[in-house]
Amino acid sequence: MTSSKNKHRMGLSEKESQILSDLSFRGKAIFAPADLESYGIDVKRFLQRLRRKGWIAWIKRGLYVIAPLEAGAEGAMKHTVHGFMLASHLVSPSYVGFWSALNYHGMSEATPPAVYVATRAPVASRTIFDIPFVFVTLRPWKMFGTERVMIEREGVAISDPEKTVVDCLDHPEHAGGILHVAGVLRGEFRRLDFDRLLRYGGRMRNTTILKRLGYLLEAQGRGDAARRIGRHRLGEGYSKLDPKFPTAGPTNERWKLRVNVSVGREM
Repeated sequence: MTSSKNKHRMGLSEKESQILSDLSFRGKAIFAPADLESYGIDVKRFLQRLRRKGWIAWIKRGLYVIAPLEAGAEGAMKHTVHGFMLASHLVSPSYVGFWSALNYHGMSEATPPAVYVATRAPVASRTIFDIPFVFVTLRPWKMFGTERVMIEREGVAISDPEKTVVDCLDHPEHAGGILHVAGVLRGEFRRLDFDRLLRYGGRMRNTTILKRLGYLLEAQGRGDAARRIGRHRLGEGYSKLDPKFPTAGPTNERWKLRVNVSVGREM
């Protein structure tokens, strides 16, 4: 795990400050060793020295990031790193999703505790410069429904609003819990493309998504929408409304759910 707790960061030489400032100015906050070759330095020693001083961090093989601080020699370096841009470099294929996407699309005002990233292969969570990253492993057929947004002059993949909601119903534990997801549905349902939402839900091959969606919509008085979901085959097994809570509480026969947390009609 790489952290930005660099309370004892060492000072930069004039040359080091000039190089980091130039990289930042060129939009190379995330850079490869090849980006340093034109400066006439020993690249390997430069990287080792700057890592030891705490001014850069290793992301993965052949890729580094400049510390997001507004301090350098004589205040020359001014740079911050956007977590979404950093996430796009950490693992591929991937996309920003879940609570992070809810917040980006304006569907939740709550600040996520981490940058949530959907990936196809397991990746250990890590922290880079005080930005925690949580990687959520999805099956290959769930890696769809994304759009590209520009973050600091780079294209970053993020789930579109409907896929964001579907993903959050699939994994409420990465979206602040089912109560948070219920609040999102209550406030944002009218802006969502319901046909797309249903189509995405079917593509996920997890009937629990449609069970949770139908139950929440019915609880919020959206009977017409809930009835459309009820036409889908939901299977015979019971799922937990919120996977974070114990298997307790009443069962809902219509939606094949163990209602282990109360959402209430006000949600």
